[in-house]
Amino acid sequence: MLPDPICAPATPLLPSAVAVLRVSGPDLGRQLAPLLSLPQPRVASLRQLCWDGFREKALVLYFPGPASYTGEDLVELQVHGNPLLVRRLLDHLGHLGIRLAEPGEFTRRALLNGKQGLLEAEALRDLVAAETDTQVRLAQARAGAQPAWIQEAQEALAPWMARAEAAVDYGEEEGILLNIGYLSTCLIPLRARFHVEQSRARAAHHLREGLRLVLVGRPNAGKSTLFNALAGEDRAIVTELPGTTRDVLEVRCEWRGLPLRLFDTAGLREATEPVERLGVARVAPLLAAADLILHLIPATDGSADVMILEVLTPFLAKVLEVRTFGDQAQPEGTLISALKGELNALETALKERLLGGLAPESCLGALATERQLGLLDDLVTQLDLLTELKVGCPPELPASLLQGAWGLLARLTGNDRADSALDALFSGFCLGK
Repeated sequence: MLPDPICAPATPLLPSAVAVLRVSGPDLGRQLAPLLSLPQPRVASLRQLCWDGFREKALVLYFPGPASYTGEDLVELQVHGNPLLVRRLLDHLGHLGIRLAEPGEFTRRALLNGKQGLLEAEALRDLVAAETDTQVRLAQARAGAQPAWIQEAQEALAPWMARAEAAVDYGEEEGILLNIGYLSTCLIPLRARFHVEQSRARAAHHLREGLRLVLVGRPNAGKSTLFNALAGEDRAIVTELPGTTRDVLEVRCEWRGLPLRLFDTAGLREATEPVERLGVARVAPLLAAADLILHLIPATDGSADVMILEVLTPFLAKVLEVRTFGDQAQPEGTLISALKGELNALETALKERLLGGLAPESCLGALATERQLGLLDDLVTQLDLLTELKVGCPPELPASLLQGAWGLLARLTGNDRADSALDALFSGFCLGK
């Protein structure tokens, strides 16, 4: 059964000079005949569109399948960017039997028709959603061909899968044995590569999502000054009066290649004013959701405030102590002076704690989504088990582990995909994609 023809705006429905509509499906020449005649393939041509009393000049591009984005006939209509006009044209396309596409349906058809892979589709989604330069570069680096190490892994596992299955099926009858020691030795380089890719993927995942940093400390600990320095603009009011910040301030920015989601909080102390108490009360939920909590302590203070330490006790694993006003004293630890722009120590600490010491540039091309990272973690577990097998174990065990690793690679690339996984992926796309 042939799929339904679909249409959608490929540009936002906002007043603009040009709006683009996409149509995809079988036999579009016949489907669109009441509205226009298709031009020569890949030749932009003007057409006069007339429907329901409307008259519009459109620049039309026609890409016959299978040599198109979706693998089907694909038509793009460029019209004036009046949102009402675009809606009326979409309504008319509906009357011609061309339904409005679901989110991501164009890319889904491209995937199902073999025009792109699952990893490429996920990279495209990330590219559309990217908010910083680093996130754009990460998505672009993952577009195109799948990572070379995946193909190398499949080539390394394939012969061992055949040997293990032969040992299971014909071992007793034909005397086929599986050398477990040799298997483990041969798979050690692959195991090491998986661990490297796992580290890169965890760092890339943080960069893809944006690092949630919460600044906490006593009043006048330098939180707002650091907040402004990282944001690159004066977003928080800075005064010598304690308790200036009453509410949580949030900003998304990129600082030294790190996509950040920054939260400046009210100074933690026994607040007496109602507004300040509300600001302090809002800190706890942020601490639970943070990737890293920067506990700011002035370098001139002898030790941290006991009340603040009690608040941070449940989150100690993700607390980084930062000494502020570093030009006034020289204690040990992460020492900064936000006012003077001396933040190198903080940059080093953030990359060590959140990226495992990796530079953002070294994460380009790494897997990054939650789905990809979960499958990679499972792959690492499978290879760890395979390289730790004891000599003399039954061949069914390595055969099962090898098949499991092979299946995880297939799920990673989309060669063994489930409809539910595709639904989750494409729900995040816009209609025109």
